Amino acid sequence: MSERRKPYPFDQIEPKWQTIWEERQLFHAPNPGEKNFDPSKPKFYILDMFPYPSGAGLHVGHPEGYTATDIVARYKRMRGFNVLHPMGWDAFGLPAEQYAIKTGEHPATTTRANVAKFKAQLKRIGFSYDWQREINTTDPRYYKWTQWIFLQIYNSWFNAEANKAEPISTYRGPAPDRVRLAYVADVPVNWCAELGTVLANEEVVDGKSEIGGFPVVRRPMRQWMLRITAYAERLLNELDGLDWPEGIKLLQRNWIGRSEGAEVDFSVAGIDDRGYKIRVFTTRPDTLYGATYMVLAPEHSLVDLIVTEEQWPAVREYRERAARKSDLERTELAKEKTGVFSGAYAVNPVNSERIPIWVADYVLLGYGTGAIMGVPAHDERDLAFARKFHLPIREVVRPLGGEDPIGFVGEGIAINSPVIDGLPSREAIRKITAWLEELGLGKDTINYKLRDWLFSRQRYWGEPFPIVWENEKHRAIDQNELPVVPPPLDDYKPIGTGEPPLARAREWVRYSDNGLRETNTMPQWAGSCWYYLRFCDPWNNQRFIGRKAELYWMIGPEALDLADDIKGGEAFATAALLFPEEKLSPGGVDLYVGGTEHAVLHLLYARFWHKVLFDLGYLSKPEPFQRLVNQGVVLGEDNQKMSKSRGNIVNPDDVIDQYGADAFRCYEMFMGPLEQMKPWSMRGVEGISRFLARVWRLLMTENQAGGWELSTKLKNIDPDKAQQKLTHATIKKVTEDIESLSFNTAISQMMIFVNAFTNAETLPLSAMRTFLVLLNPFAPHLTSELWQNLNSKVGDNVGNMTEQKWPDYDERFLAEDEVEMVIQVNGKVRDRIKISISATEEEVKSTALATPRIQRLVNGKTVRKVVVVPKKLVNIVI
Repeated sequence: MSERRKPYPFDQIEPKWQTIWEERQLFHAPNPGEKNFDPSKPKFYILDMFPYPSGAGLHVGHPEGYTATDIVARYKRMRGFNVLHPMGWDAFGLPAEQYAIKTGEHPATTTRANVAKFKAQLKRIGFSYDWQREINTTDPRYYKWTQWIFLQIYNSWFNAEANKAEPISTYRGPAPDRVRLAYVADVPVNWCAELGTVLANEEVVDGKSEIGGFPVVRRPMRQWMLRITAYAERLLNELDGLDWPEGIKLLQRNWIGRSEGAEVDFSVAGIDDRGYKIRVFTTRPDTLYGATYMVLAPEHSLVDLIVTEEQWPAVREYRERAARKSDLERTELAKEKTGVFSGAYAVNPVNSERIPIWVADYVLLGYGTGAIMGVPAHDERDLAFARKFHLPIREVVRPLGGEDPIGFVGEGIAINSPVIDGLPSREAIRKITAWLEELGLGKDTINYKLRDWLFSRQRYWGEPFPIVWENEKHRAIDQNELPVVPPPLDDYKPIGTGEPPLARAREWVRYSDNGLRETNTMPQWAGSCWYYLRFCDPWNNQRFIGRKAELYWMIGPEALDLADDIKGGEAFATAALLFPEEKLSPGGVDLYVGGTEHAVLHLLYARFWHKVLFDLGYLSKPEPFQRLVNQGVVLGEDNQKMSKSRGNIVNPDDVIDQYGADAFRCYEMFMGPLEQMKPWSMRGVEGISRFLARVWRLLMTENQAGGWELSTKLKNIDPDKAQQKLTHATIKKVTEDIESLSFNTAISQMMIFVNAFTNAETLPLSAMRTFLVLLNPFAPHLTSELWQNLNSKVGDNVGNMTEQKWPDYDERFLAEDEVEMVIQVNGKVRDRIKISISATEEEVKSTALATPRIQRLVNGKTVRKVVVVPKKLVNIVI
């Protein structure tokens, strides 16, 4: 858009107001004890999922959620809240390290440049972040406390009786290292030799790394693990008090995967009476009589012990193939089942039948016990496996509805099962479980699909562990030695042996004469597990979050009076006495907005860390995020996901150059409901730009010199009845829509307002000021400029835009006191009237007959009858 064609001078207005906001620090939220802190103000903590600053910068999909939170933040400030609305950078990660490997440039250098690019783009959109609170996970002042939190986890254990974490010093059993919440184990991992690191299952696609497309294999490695499984029940149950989308809660519940069932022991037949047992977990012990084979995961430790000499070559070759697959590939329901017979047999404990033991990759060592009993008649995957390898299929559950019993997985009646024959499934499960327990063959148990968190990576660009190894034992370093800073390296390439790049820094690794530093680093998840807490108190050098700051931003101003010795759950319980019941929620962050790509792991890990810190008394609420909203994906104009390869990425800088930041912000919200997927449209941006131009021209006129001045239609008069009604209807609609995050319909209502006033002969100043306040969260630059123009000419001393209070609507002005009624003559519509809703029937009749058009129609004719349908129509019969 050329300079001449710009509908209003957004290119001058927007930089001007962004400079003013930054110079005056208008969006800084003071902490308790800071200058300008007002303890009477309620708090509102609104948070975006902070971004990974890539070299590509933002595309128009990224700021969708940021725009939504900015609208709410500006609105809440006008409602009298002390609003915490921060931004920072989740800057550790593999892409920066890969770039360093290619170029030799330190990842910190790349990260600084990327952060500067992202920050400039965000500032240009006019977001009201408190930039004084900016944090970066790669800053030693930040990851000092990430390492400190790891030490709290390391120095804790989970007391099942108390159902909480406690300091390891309270553990009275032997070998405390076995119960720590952070521990070391040899586990099968996704190893990528080219990247030189372990990858999460989600980072492996078709046996290759998501980044680079390099081969990935499964191999056992010594890894740091976090005992998140100890919190499985709490992570599951405590979802109930959170205002999250039910779909996200379901994803979390499915990931945790709670199952009630039984553990059953199958002995291995004929191996010199060594007593090998295979333990399986099943939710359907009533189907034990239908078990016709067993399956071990390829990594199961018993495979090496039971496989026969004849079968060993086939098993070894199969295990090598399985190692090249990710867990997701192995468990895909649609994939063809593969497996190999071990040559060994197990004994079914309920009928002493010998059944073959197979090795198959659809069973995972990390889920359950790494072994299953195959019941092909009543399990979809087992049936596919049995049919492929011609294994017996035995019905043991008869459906109640006459369905085909083969492949039936529901509840029915037990058959071909002597101990439980004829019993309904629920009763059969209880009886067979009790029978197994009585004979010492099994027991009832609760199982979780959730596995402990593999917490180490073989990378350079991550937080080093605050751990040293002495005589093959690990110990924590002293807290006064934090932060542990990674040493500079000349070569960031993986070593190839499985050793991390930090192992190259031999002087750094040697901690003492008999001590070596841990050379693994933490995963990128670590910094994002607790960043919302650091935002509350980012420059505190003594604590990861100060006591007063934590109480205020997690609970509220009422909690500031809690005594210093009241901590953790006790603080939460005490606060319950201070707050009305409906106000005290378990989560600290009032509104958390981000993409569904973090619906499971980030949220689960952050909740886990938060609960440990809560148990140890460092936090006063049991959950981090009270309300969660996931914005939808913004597609390219071709209705495809934006990507470089498709060439459909739209840079927000280009949109702002052409139409301005306010048009960009408003279109982001006008595209459709926040949570829905929708395509980008430059024509849509142009339409929103025209709306904002109409707002500008409503209050400003262009003079002969080409300058802008206030419209002469502006008058300091009261709005008329219709204008008053529309103004209050707009206040009501926009207020309710912001609260419900229905931003698109709020904008539609403001368009109605502008259209109604565009041709008005006079513009009441009060109505225009009210409208500018309503539009301000959406288009802050335009409205701030118009507000300043009004102040300079009108001189009514109402203060700056950022000082305004959000208007309240008055229901009296919204009440309908008139009704429009249709007038028919002999059944045909001839006219309409507006009349008071309290008018009597006679008043309605006389008003209808008195209109000029009806007078002409009935003149000289006899009116036989007048029928009134209240509030709808008048029918005149002549």
